[in-house]
Amino acid sequence: MWGRCSIRRHVIIGSGAAGISAVETIRQYDSQAEIIILSEEPHGYYSRPGLAYLLTKELNEAQLFPFSNNDFKRLGVRPHQARVTKIIPEQHLLELGDSSCLGYDRLLIATGAGAARINVPGTGLRGVVKLDSLDDARRILSLAGRRREAVVVGGGITALEIVEGLVANGVKVHYFLRGDRYWHNVLDETESRIVECRLEEHGVKIHYNTELGEILEKKGRVGGVSTVDGRKMRCDLVAIAIGVRPRIKLAQDSGLQVDRGILVDEFMRTSAADIFAAGDVAQVYDPFSGKSIVDSLWGPAREQGAAAGLNMVGIEKAYSKPVAFNVTRLAGLTTTIIGKVGHGEDPDLLGIARGDSETWRQLPDSIAAQQDFEVNRLRLMLGAETILGAIVMGDQTLSHPLQSLVAQQVNISSIRAKLLAPGAPLADLIAEFWTQWVRAHVPQYA
Repeated sequence: MWGRCSIRRHVIIGSGAAGISAVETIRQYDSQAEIIILSEEPHGYYSRPGLAYLLTKELNEAQLFPFSNNDFKRLGVRPHQARVTKIIPEQHLLELGDSSCLGYDRLLIATGAGAARINVPGTGLRGVVKLDSLDDARRILSLAGRRREAVVVGGGITALEIVEGLVANGVKVHYFLRGDRYWHNVLDETESRIVECRLEEHGVKIHYNTELGEILEKKGRVGGVSTVDGRKMRCDLVAIAIGVRPRIKLAQDSGLQVDRGILVDEFMRTSAADIFAAGDVAQVYDPFSGKSIVDSLWGPAREQGAAAGLNMVGIEKAYSKPVAFNVTRLAGLTTTIIGKVGHGEDPDLLGIARGDSETWRQLPDSIAAQQDFEVNRLRLMLGAETILGAIVMGDQTLSHPLQSLVAQQVNISSIRAKLLAPGAPLADLIAEFWTQWVRAHVPQYA
């Protein structure tokens, strides 16, 4: 058993965005506390969103690591590569994979989410890949250098990251969609078609209404695939990106309350005393929808980690989930997704995807207003008096104003009819309204 000392010991399970944010916060308010990070990740803390840019060779590996060894020394903490096999809440004790035990005063579970598995024959063959970690990205790059043709299966952001990464490495890509368009429960048809057309311009062959049935073997490796309807296709690489699942098994086996994620209150506390959860693994109350929501977004993970850190050191601070917001890149086109924009399920995803939020699909009665100009697009989801959500593709001038208008539930009744008029210049109307609102409500601009 690891020794105990008289000062408070904080143990963090997980070395991702939420865990590191909690460490920074704890140290800010308690310079003496002992902080221990436990993680199965061999590479420690790095930018998961940056993996997409590693695949396209826009970043090198060194640029993925925001922390150096000196940063960890400054915080007085050293990450340990270790697997936690059991939490014993009533004893404030952890059992580790090497059969040792570790006591804690406060515990944060920040184990994140892992790639969902697909149930088809052949997934164990060499040449079947996912994009869940740095090692996965390295494997894709290694295989892409020796492979000519790939099949990518799945929806959401990660599938597109893999498609773009393979294309950038000279691989011919076949993209399987079980439905009739891309990410249809978040994007509308026009937005899906914009993404699909841009993929096709780069040589991607999209196969609609196509479901993977089996991955075929050739000399122990991927040799091709067959579809559920009996079609066969040669390829030497298959990438699976059908969503992620919060890593809740440890919490579940330890008796903590779980649903899709680990259930937490507004202080990021779980159902057990002195145990907190944050990040992709946590299921957090969302005031905008009135439901407990799972996110897989970098920003909220850091914010939740910071909130958990404050409460772990005894500074009671409620976490208020902000409006869901993500800036991503879809087929090379910068896209911002804000608030509630879609609905329903996506046949290409099991649950949630990385860079995704369940909030986006909690859509009450609304009316869409939209405007297209070249490859740019602006879509607003309008409630009775407020903007419920927005998608901005291309020109990002209005991203920040729309985030503020949605988050603060600003009353837009004065321009609602104009926004809904046929052919309305949405960008101009929103820009003018935002300028007037700022002048009226922000003192330095009055």
